[in-house]
Amino acid sequence: MSGLSSPALFNLGFRPFFLVASVFAFIAIFIWGGVYVYGWPVPRLPFSPVHWHAHEMIFGYGIAVAAGFLLTAVRNWTHIQTPRGYPLACLATLWLAARLAGWAIPESVLPMMLLDMTFDLWLIVALFIPILRAKQHDQIGIASKLLLLMLANLCFYLGASGVLEQGIVWGLHSGLYVLLALVFTMVRRVLPMFIERGVGHPVILKNRRWIDRSSLYMFVLFLIADVFWRNVSVTAALAGSLFAIHTMRLAGWYTGGLWKKPLLWVLYAGYGGATFGFLLKALAPFTPLPPSLALHAFAVGGIGMITAGMMARISLGHTGRDIQQHSRLLAPIFMSLVAAYIARVLLPMIAPAHYTLWLGIAQAAWLIAFALLVWVYAPILVKPRVDGKPG
Repeated sequence: MSGLSSPALFNLGFRPFFLVASVFAFIAIFIWGGVYVYGWPVPRLPFSPVHWHAHEMIFGYGIAVAAGFLLTAVRNWTHIQTPRGYPLACLATLWLAARLAGWAIPESVLPMMLLDMTFDLWLIVALFIPILRAKQHDQIGIASKLLLLMLANLCFYLGASGVLEQGIVWGLHSGLYVLLALVFTMVRRVLPMFIERGVGHPVILKNRRWIDRSSLYMFVLFLIADVFWRNVSVTAALAGSLFAIHTMRLAGWYTGGLWKKPLLWVLYAGYGGATFGFLLKALAPFTPLPPSLALHAFAVGGIGMITAGMMARISLGHTGRDIQQHSRLLAPIFMSLVAAYIARVLLPMIAPAHYTLWLGIAQAAWLIAFALLVWVYAPILVKPRVDGKPG
């Protein structure tokens, strides 16, 4: 640790990965917006810019946030140290190297694939070792979703390499859904507790076991029907059921006081945004709406808004700060992400003729949100805990 220029940055998994994820969320959308909306020259990449955008938001940004969350959570659950110091720095560097490899060696997908697969495998091993040592077998399910993400990532690379005909589509869609499932699992574990402890008045939320089980089983069937079977009618029926189930869960978690707390309402609104994505999927056979709207309801709402809110909260709590004494910029940050969701998902439904305009607005709102997030949280993530404790 003494040899690192910023030792605190590598004290615990959330620090480097939340930082690189937030910075990357800005850079990736900045580049994508320039190419898609403003006609910048298409950069040389191992695969098309559209596939690069989708891949890097799922397997770049998304898995970085998941790594930061799980490396921190598993240590708390098991009381066994996850990678820190030089091993953590190397793990984060490996993630970064995979992102850069596509630009540095655009003529071949192999270097990027090898770096990404090595990162995924190292992360999975780093999480499973403490879980198995602590014999906390009930935690294997959430960690196993990273294994599924790795397989989806491999599927994408095999498609990009020409080895697997449907690999790109299967990899991207299954990756998005597995990442969404991981986000849903995280939210189910923490959001009811956050609301009960954080709204400032007594409240007991309703959590029904049948909702927990049916939402999981039906989501697995939904993924299979949509990604591999490609059966629109069955997918729509399952999506309609998931919309109803998640709406009931949201109703059971509702209390008016959450709208006064940005760290609560951003998670709740993001969950609602993802739930709306199921409704769009359910309506797919009956409307001419493009499939990208539902996918971006999942991506911007269920993943973007929720991960931003989780990063903001965890970064405060795990650096010894009072989560009630957060920056005044949090509300504008989260409102910008809501604006991005409205512009990317809702406005194209209302006025599809201005689709490119709405995309430009959505990207601008996203960039504002993550620029402010980095501005607020980069100093927090690179400095030691304010209470002097390790972590």
